[in-house]
Amino acid sequence: MKNRLLQRTSLQRVLRWAVFLAVLCLIPVIFGGNRYHMYVATLTCVYIITIMGLNLTIGYTGQISLGHAAFMGIGAYTVALMTLNGYSFWLAIPLGAVLTFAAGLLLGLPSLRVKHHYLALVTLGFGTVVYLLLANEYEITGGFSGLPGIPRPNFFGLSLSSDIAFYFLVAAFLLVLTVLMLWILNSRWGRAFKAIRENDMRAEMVGVSLLTYKLLAFAIGAAYAGIAGGLLAPLMKFVDPTSFPAHESFWFLIMLIIGGSGRFEGAFIGAIVVMLLPEFLRGTQQLFFVIFAAITLLLLIFWPSGLAGLSDLFFRKVLRRDPPQLTK
Repeated sequence: MKNRLLQRTSLQRVLRWAVFLAVLCLIPVIFGGNRYHMYVATLTCVYIITIMGLNLTIGYTGQISLGHAAFMGIGAYTVALMTLNGYSFWLAIPLGAVLTFAAGLLLGLPSLRVKHHYLALVTLGFGTVVYLLLANEYEITGGFSGLPGIPRPNFFGLSLSSDIAFYFLVAAFLLVLTVLMLWILNSRWGRAFKAIRENDMRAEMVGVSLLTYKLLAFAIGAAYAGIAGGLLAPLMKFVDPTSFPAHESFWFLIMLIIGGSGRFEGAFIGAIVVMLLPEFLRGTQQLFFVIFAAITLLLLIFWPSGLAGLSDLFFRKVLRRDPPQLTK
């Protein structure tokens, strides 16, 4: 009986990954290579990477962060400055991840002393400082004139400059980072993160190092945002400070809340809904923000677990079984 259950669980996981890969591969076919639609699809993948990192920090560890736009900016400017000066994209993007990992470690230090809205203010202040540096260090960042002409990378001599080729590059990054995040959440680290979220004092009493795991949560989440920013720069072929204002982090938080904080699939659902909803509401003009705010408020009031919670309700009420779990 136990072996059958394990085989069924393994089969469900394989099927989920097969569907995920099929959707990623079929998007160019579905959109017929339309440039605008491919741009939206690629940008959605970039945002999913960002929200995955934010979900680790907020959803799984319970540490409020409003600095992810700044981390994206650091990653984007690292890739932009290096590639414009002749360095390889494949050297620039890991460097951006390392720099944002280090910045996340530093920003995580206040989480050892302050919590909740106080920590949110600290991270929001960090985002504002980064924005002002990007705007005022004109000789390095170009200020509000930005850095145009960012090249797209090559892969073993194969140009990835076309929209479809670059989409597959970003999709490959998304796939690898998804597998990595699943491994983290199902490891001893993931269990420690969840223990801190539930009760950090109790977690410390059973041997979980708050210093180590709180800093790791911030650093890994920041590195994910840095990688996303490094992919955003060649996608847009241009970066400037207005792409990474401090208030952009609120959009990332809204994506996470809509999708489902603390749920692995929440990053995917939230980013896809927030990116596609404006396309469906394009004809409403200014009413879009009213409709969007109403949807967000309804979710917060009636389904605080987000759209992922609604999917659980569907499984239990309609299909009469427990929803599939991606993490232990």
